[in-house]
Amino acid sequence: MISRRALLASTATLSAAAPKPLIVYIGDGPKGTRSFPASGPLTFPPAGTAYRENAEAHRVWRGIHALAPSLVVDPAGHAGLAAALEGKVPVVREMPKGAPKLSPMAIARAANLKRTPREVAGQMGQVYGHELKEVAYIPAFACMGRVRLGALRDIEALAAPYINGQRNSLDKATSSHLSGHLIFAQLYEMTKNPVYLQRVKAAADMAFHADGSPKESMPLHNEMSDSVFMGCPILAQAGKLTGEKKYGEMAVTHLKFMQKLCLRNDGIYRHSPLDAAAWGRGNAFPALGMALTLEAMPDDEYVRESFQNLMAAVQPLQDADGMWHQVIDKPASYAEYSCTAMIATSMRLAIRNKWIDRSYIRNVERAWSGIKARTEPGGVLLDVCESTGKQKSETDYFHRAAVWGKDPRGGAMALLISTHLF
Repeated sequence: MISRRALLASTATLSAAAPKPLIVYIGDGPKGTRSFPASGPLTFPPAGTAYRENAEAHRVWRGIHALAPSLVVDPAGHAGLAAALEGKVPVVREMPKGAPKLSPMAIARAANLKRTPREVAGQMGQVYGHELKEVAYIPAFACMGRVRLGALRDIEALAAPYINGQRNSLDKATSSHLSGHLIFAQLYEMTKNPVYLQRVKAAADMAFHADGSPKESMPLHNEMSDSVFMGCPILAQAGKLTGEKKYGEMAVTHLKFMQKLCLRNDGIYRHSPLDAAAWGRGNAFPALGMALTLEAMPDDEYVRESFQNLMAAVQPLQDADGMWHQVIDKPASYAEYSCTAMIATSMRLAIRNKWIDRSYIRNVERAWSGIKARTEPGGVLLDVCESTGKQKSETDYFHRAAVWGKDPRGGAMALLISTHLF
């Protein structure tokens, strides 16, 4: 088994490498630069919603901030670029003869990359995981991250209204509320308070009719691949914590049901039968869903093989900066924060438990560097896809808004990956 210390040491070594000056070239740049082709006049900072409007300008602008170069070469002199980057990174019209000095932006990025997982988790824990207004997966996973940071009493206080009967955790339930109930499984394992287990069972029992017979699948799936994550782990946890086999059996039944709807022949998941597009988070949800399911039922061969097949399919789709993309098999779509964090966490759990081999360590390392480069100490995150229901076309996924700022979904996933790396 690969220890936490071994993986942490390898990620620290990767992140601590001395920064080298990087040149970004707007256009078809020479060897040794990172090029951002520009087909027409662009204005900076870009107006409109990224990447729905002015997509090319947003790609260049956000790419510069993700890479944090020491120099930007802009032969066309695009409007506003030099002024917008003043004080952060120099912008020139021609390639320099020698290597540039590190820019303020590059120095700041180097500092971000030096952070340990515990440091990043601590910073994110100051911003995210401080409310549980509903037991949906976004606030719940942020709170679960804070529990791993040692804030058990704080999180129990947030969960108290759902335990003492003041609020119903499944009132107006959606699929997101099913996975949100994983927080009660975590709290039960830590405290053995039987009321937490009751809430786990309440969510898992939605897969069964009143007479106890199983339904065709976990409800509320809306035909979306998300439901592998929303439904399977809570069933698996119910089985683990109660010892009742019906829950684990239903987790496998639900996985097979969702695979018939969404699993493509190439091994990755379309988001829904509405279109063949393989949304990034629409693959991260099955990845994390199966990893969490395997944590509760590690001997299930079907789930393990399904997980391994998905890991093999997504591994080569990671880009040079460690990121997976908004449409996971389309490099022209934007590099997306949340799916990268979720897939990397899934791989991390699988490496630790020997469900996949050591070749995936490098993928986790690269993803962690990509995440840190896009994570500011104050909780500002770069390019988290907005909430997304099933879309009618691949273009619709390309145009989903990408948040650059504080974002509860991205923050929950930042806590997820960082707290699983120490």
